[in-house]
Amino acid sequence: MTDPFALFDTWFTEARETEINDSNAMALATADASGMPSLRMVLLKGHDRQGFVFYTNLGSNKASDLKANPQAALLFHWKSLRRQIRVAGQVSSVDDAAADAYFASRSRDSQLGAWASLQSEPLDSRDTFMARYDEVRARYDGQDVPRPPHWSGFRIAPQRFEFWEDREHRLHHRRVFLPDGDAWTEGLLYP
Repeated sequence: MTDPFALFDTWFTEARETEINDSNAMALATADASGMPSLRMVLLKGHDRQGFVFYTNLGSNKASDLKANPQAALLFHWKSLRRQIRVAGQVSSVDDAAADAYFASRSRDSQLGAWASLQSEPLDSRDTFMARYDEVRARYDGQDVPRPPHWSGFRIAPQRFEFWEDREHRLHHRRVFLPDGDAWTEGLLYP
């Protein structure tokens, strides 16, 4: 198979059947304007041929990094399958309609939490956060919770894929895919 998107779909489907928790978890690597890298786990919330989508507070460190340096890398690791996929590419913001639709699909508590959280800012105590949450819950009692203006999503458009499969004696199988016009070329990498 020389279509990395189709191969991703095959592996992701298998991971959803075998991984106990969060088969959509992915490590997101960013770098700030000075080049300092940062890595954290986020959840994949959509993917297609235009890229891989996740959502976050726009005041978060990851969002600040992506505004300063709109390139990122992802790593999916599925231990039960002994596989991983690396993706690197350009980052863009999702449109308001996509962010609104995904926000509306979240649980009410998650929606309220998006309003209450000052993500990545120092927090003096858990009680402070819970008090903010209670204020927001009271504000939207009996109403739909709108998407906060400081909350949206990002799409990473792949410019490189690597599919890694564990093999005995560390003789792993690594396939790399690079764009070539409207198609992708496939090659192998030494383990």
